[in-house]
Amino acid sequence: MAGAEAQLDNAGTALWLTDCPTDGMPGWTPRRVLAMVGGVQAGHLDFMVHPDGQALSVWMLKVEPGFQRRNLASVMMDAVYAAHTTAWIDHGGRTQDEARWWNRYAEPDPARNIHNRPPQEWAQYFEAPAVMGQRTRNAYLNRMNGLDGHGAAEYRYGERLEVEGAEWASAYRQARAQGPDPAAGELHGGLRLVLPAELQRVMFDERRGAAKRAERLLDHIGHGNLPYAAGWHTTLRAAFENMAHEQVFDPAPAEEATHVAFRVRLAPGQEVPRHDPRATWVSYTDSPGIEVELTGMSWRSPQTPWAMHTAEFDQPIDAAIAPEHWAEASAQYTARFDEIGELRPGQSPRRAGAGDPFAGREADISAMAAKLKEASRQRVAASLPAPTQEVFESLRAPQQTPSPQQSPRLR
Repeated sequence: MAGAEAQLDNAGTALWLTDCPTDGMPGWTPRRVLAMVGGVQAGHLDFMVHPDGQALSVWMLKVEPGFQRRNLASVMMDAVYAAHTTAWIDHGGRTQDEARWWNRYAEPDPARNIHNRPPQEWAQYFEAPAVMGQRTRNAYLNRMNGLDGHGAAEYRYGERLEVEGAEWASAYRQARAQGPDPAAGELHGGLRLVLPAELQRVMFDERRGAAKRAERLLDHIGHGNLPYAAGWHTTLRAAFENMAHEQVFDPAPAEEATHVAFRVRLAPGQEVPRHDPRATWVSYTDSPGIEVELTGMSWRSPQTPWAMHTAEFDQPIDAAIAPEHWAEASAQYTARFDEIGELRPGQSPRRAGAGDPFAGREADISAMAAKLKEASRQRVAASLPAPTQEVFESLRAPQQTPSPQQSPRLR
């Protein structure tokens, strides 16, 4: 054991390095080092990673009051350096407490700190004027508090900081926020639930079929009540991580919560709804109720995350991401679901069988049937003999032949 980690006491400390679905720099991936001590959230370090992995920006470093003075902040920062071994690092501007901590911190690789290198090496990743502003703030706090702040390692500019910042401002290249394409495949979103005791027992009873349990849970949630506020991720792991973060930072987390993940794809022929693309997920903004095909579900308890239950649907279930506001729900959604996301009477959770060649062609099929029926009637009618009229001999009227003397009268 070496570095800051060697100074930790034996308190059952665990670090979790994970993606974190938070807002930040467009195109950059938000990540978090989460420190847990004795199963309790003790601190976290949030940072953003450039799409090419060669630059990161530290956004927040926090240790909870009950866990300070244990060297936890230094351990988390060391973990960032160890996880991204070649990236430029921008530590940003500091507060009073952060300036004091930085003065004590032994930076593992000072050569990757952009404050210690000339801007021509890193200016494509970071806005030079902003970096110069950070340096000015940090220098001021160091002077006010009588701190060295590792000043000897910092890069010495030949010009004033504002001049250097203006000179290199044009070198910055903003990363594109591409994110996953909702129309290109399946996405995963999650929901935390506190289930009735009976349903909770059913959902974790492996003697029952997984698909039947999943459909029972969906009946409880509502087919049109998939979460509109969820981040929809490219992987199941990321969806569960998102819920785990919510659980950890929830001020009053429910011990009996069940974490449920939905695997969905947009319904065929549907236009891609408005969405906010991030590096590894999307969120649907102002959802009017978005029709999706539910192809699978997974669920687990936060107390036993390794015991995950999964159901795959051979035939997708027709579902919907709930509208953010009922007053703005689409007519298509309200025709199928009520205000709490349940199917209206007469609506089926599966409107067409998977792979059914007749799905969506009901009107065409009815028209073709009527046409065939009419053609058949016409053929039968054409094959019958012409109708004849028989007159019995005894009923015939006698024929009167005019005599030769008579001439027919003109009428």
